[in-house]
Amino acid sequence: MADEPTLHADNLVLYKQRAARIVTAGDKKIDIQTDTGQTVSVRPKDVTLLHAGPLRSLNELKPIKGEVAAAWELLAGETVSLAELVELAFAEDTPAATWAAWQLVTEGLYFSGTPDAIVVHTAETVDEIQRGREAKAAEERIWQEFLTRLHAGTHVPEDAPTLGDVVALALEQRDQSRVMRALAREETPQNAHKLLLDIGFWDETTNPYPQRLGVTTTQPDLTLPDLPDEERRDLTHLIALAIDDEGSTDPDDALSWEDGYLWVHIADVAAIVAPDSLADREARSRGANLYLPEGTIHMLPADATEMLGLGLQVRSPALSFRLQLNDDGTLADYTIMPSWIQVTRLTYE
Repeated sequence: MADEPTLHADNLVLYKQRAARIVTAGDKKIDIQTDTGQTVSVRPKDVTLLHAGPLRSLNELKPIKGEVAAAWELLAGETVSLAELVELAFAEDTPAATWAAWQLVTEGLYFSGTPDAIVVHTAETVDEIQRGREAKAAEERIWQEFLTRLHAGTHVPEDAPTLGDVVALALEQRDQSRVMRALAREETPQNAHKLLLDIGFWDETTNPYPQRLGVTTTQPDLTLPDLPDEERRDLTHLIALAIDDEGSTDPDDALSWEDGYLWVHIADVAAIVAPDSLADREARSRGANLYLPEGTIHMLPADATEMLGLGLQVRSPALSFRLQLNDDGTLADYTIMPSWIQVTRLTYE
């Protein structure tokens, strides 16, 4: 095929990968009829000549039988022109045979390429293409079965990986979801959350908000040292009251009053958490205990609460502040000391 073929009326041409027939041909513009019945004006370089014709109507491009398998076996591994493929596969030089041959090329199993250079695939290549298509068809079947389950409001355990982008959207870890698009649902964290609830993948106890906010939801995994053997003032004679909500499990402050002094006792965390230690850095990264409906995520390992919580042991270590107040309630003097206290726990009720 020449680089710049002369185009004439009733030529079969390729336009946007579809068959077209030239109605009138000029040097700068040609009118073509497309397979949709429309007539459009295009530049000669916008089309590729497939057959000189004459092609009076695109209806002439009807399917025809040929010796396609024999042609493929004979040519396997070679590169040929479209005209050579037509001759071997269909043994007739017509627009219909040419179009039938080109459709074999676009189908891509046995042939590929351009009208000037058609690659005839080897048997190994054909097998590889077939395996790939079968795998793709299986994936599509699995995908459609998955979507059918979601439409029905259910899922199976094997769906978990595919639901991963929905989970990530619900947790605000991404802003798009192929699954949500396939279901024609707006891609928002709220809609993703609702879908996971609707199909039973999550239940009402699943809380997405900590992960949406980037909050750590695992307990700290650190080993704390024992309470050091250091001097502490014995204040167990004081009535020390720790007042918290009912159900509080980590009391960390208490109050006492004696002889005009107000005592404020706090859990002495610094006794076992040295500055810039692993435990200190971990606690600073968390900032505070995280109280969730499903439980508490601690800023320090759980044994810190057991060791330091005020009133959880018969005798509790504390950092105690003795405050002397003026008549108007302003601070007159204070003393700070590590201590031992005996705490009575109360609630607000």
